[in-house]
Amino acid sequence: MFTSHTYQIRASEMKDANQLMELDMLVWNASTSPAPMQWRSRQQYLQYCPPGSQLIAVQEDQVCGYVGFHPPTGMPVNRHVYEIHIAVHPDFRRSGVATALMKAMKQHALEQGIRKLRLRVLSSNPGAVAFYEQCGFITEGRLVSEFRIGGRDVDDILMAYFIDA
Repeated sequence: MFTSHTYQIRASEMKDANQLMELDMLVWNASTSPAPMQWRSRQQYLQYCPPGSQLIAVQEDQVCGYVGFHPPTGMPVNRHVYEIHIAVHPDFRRSGVATALMKAMKQHALEQGIRKLRLRVLSSNPGAVAFYEQCGFITEGRLVSEFRIGGRDVDDILMAYFIDA
């Protein structure tokens, strides 16, 4: 567990599901995702994001942000990789929450024997690309004009961070 001045980072729990669903609705939009995250039910959410599949930053009882992680495939030869996604509540942006979550994610991955973190980010979200680069992620690939969002072609950028054991 990692604690900062105003929030604590811990594994997600069943009780966090409703706030995490609300956060997804606030954060994932046309500039951050090819399709908004829309959960039909709490049950559907928990099937896709079971407790413990996210590290969350909380201030008192409020979820400030999260970083979700999962193996990208079920293949044994790919178990050393986590695919991640990060979201921060608009009220907590630029407060260090994302940086603390990424630091905690890297530590968690190291403890789990994970050697690579990977993510996807839209070219229409340059702030996120810059953040990931500041966190040490490198661009591994770019799917040019992968999406057409709001009448514009948008690239899907594939980024990775390699964990030093």
